[in-house]
Amino acid sequence: MLPKPVKDEFRRSTSVSSETNVSVPMRDGVVLRADVYRPSGGGRHPTLLQRIPYGKHSPRYRSMYLDPMRALDRGYAVVIQDVRGRHASDGEWYPYANEALDGHDTIDWIASQPWSDGSVGMFGISYHGATQWLAATEGHPALKAIVPGVTADSYYDSWTYLGGVFQLFWLSGWASGFVLDDFPPRSERSPEARALLREWRRDPFAIANHLPLSDMPALREVGDYYYDWLAHPTYDDYWKSFAPREKYDRITVPALNQGGWYDGFIRATLRNYEDMKEQGGSDLARSQQHLVVGPWLHQPLPDPSAGSGYFGPSASGAAIDWHGMQLAWFDRWLRHEDNGVDSDPSAYLFIMGANEWRAEEIWPPPDAETMTLFLRSGGRANTLNGDGALSADPPASGESADHYLYNPANPVPTVGGAHLGGVPTIFEVGVQDQRGVESRGDVLVYTSEPLERETEVTGYVTLDLWAVTTAADTDWTAKLVDVHPDGSAQNVCDGILRASYRDSLESPSPIQADEVHRYQVDVGPTAMLFRKGHQIRLEVSSSNFPAYARYTGSPHDQSNDMSPSTQTVLHDADHPSALLLPVVNR
Repeated sequence: MLPKPVKDEFRRSTSVSSETNVSVPMRDGVVLRADVYRPSGGGRHPTLLQRIPYGKHSPRYRSMYLDPMRALDRGYAVVIQDVRGRHASDGEWYPYANEALDGHDTIDWIASQPWSDGSVGMFGISYHGATQWLAATEGHPALKAIVPGVTADSYYDSWTYLGGVFQLFWLSGWASGFVLDDFPPRSERSPEARALLREWRRDPFAIANHLPLSDMPALREVGDYYYDWLAHPTYDDYWKSFAPREKYDRITVPALNQGGWYDGFIRATLRNYEDMKEQGGSDLARSQQHLVVGPWLHQPLPDPSAGSGYFGPSASGAAIDWHGMQLAWFDRWLRHEDNGVDSDPSAYLFIMGANEWRAEEIWPPPDAETMTLFLRSGGRANTLNGDGALSADPPASGESADHYLYNPANPVPTVGGAHLGGVPTIFEVGVQDQRGVESRGDVLVYTSEPLERETEVTGYVTLDLWAVTTAADTDWTAKLVDVHPDGSAQNVCDGILRASYRDSLESPSPIQADEVHRYQVDVGPTAMLFRKGHQIRLEVSSSNFPAYARYTGSPHDQSNDMSPSTQTVLHDADHPSALLLPVVNR
């Protein structure tokens, strides 16, 4: 069960005073603009702040995550602000760089207004969540609580890269989306940029197919940050300079974290919750990290469907009254109401398969036990019709390895998963049937026998992989799949790792071609009940395109080479590749 949300009876009877494009000066003289809503009739109010780059005028971003009218009915003022360089606000737009100080200065401005009681909370998802964590690192005393949804702990791993691999489609689409927002005006664009933009409008897949990645003039004209992302492929000082996780000890406020099992930022959302519990800058921040994770995509209002997967009516944001849960959180920390949210279990997880909510004292569940399923085959694990198996029995000495040809000119397509920026004509996100992918010869498929009992996998899934490549570097992908009795194969979670990043995201180390290396591939977090009679399946390959940039055989941002390589997955007594599952038995 979930904590009870605030009971406000949806009155929507409050008379509202509103002001648009209110000037908010920053310390460097740049003026940001905000819309201010407050209950009419005077008085001083606690204030909820949302800072966004997508336009404060947009109903999608202004009200879908937290309904301002419900907040106003509860006596809150609401401020929605365009971040620096976006829409009504002045200044230059550069993602992340100014959000800490601008957030601090905006909070300072709110606290000084005659309608403010000096208490501020922040809310919003994705980039709006980033503005919360970054503002919190500045430690303004007026900031009392935050509710960051589906957002990251840094803007390197899980946001821009994953396992050292560039998250191509969503980032090129995100960056080009800002271009298409008409920054700068069309009259200032070069003919080359205008032509490329026309191509992107006609065929979004052209963005992903474009090589080299650094050869995109339309982006260079308005978004040098995209090239900075490509120029910093490791977790270096550039990324650390605006990573909230590097400043957890400066964050002193409670946080209600919201995530989705099929959201591209789920790993980072969970890290915020886990690591703030250990490293937060106050007892309050450490003890009051709370978490709600549903079977959701990256979206403003959580929906009970993720792709083709439907998880029942209780999975929706409306069913749990997510708006009301946020208001209850703010009531506790801004209005000092003794409503009990601080004593609730710190984690509420939706268990897929069982399709029910469960309270946990902490994530990941400490009583989960590792189930080891060894990769087995007679050397023919290619496709779902091969002989690949998952077994509790370890492999024997001399068991045949599996091989496939990785060709970057014909990559494995993205089908479902925890990704951002899916376009239906290119790929769908969330739950999708994997049998089409599993029919390819460059996908190794390992499947268990039908389960004799229900098996709940809740926690972090890992592939312990022993493998060889003929290339100087390569990518390894892994996908956990739930096979239903009718043969349909639904993806649960997946991951990717560039071989040279196997030991560190900060200091990659080369591999030697044709030599055996061991890899720990992060397959992702989940909470999934595999039903009796279902089968557990693992896919292994070397690409997931266009969600991730292909390894072409050369530096990804500079080359359009396409160099195939032969990949070998070992599973014998000396190289016991295995899928490691966190199993909860209750």
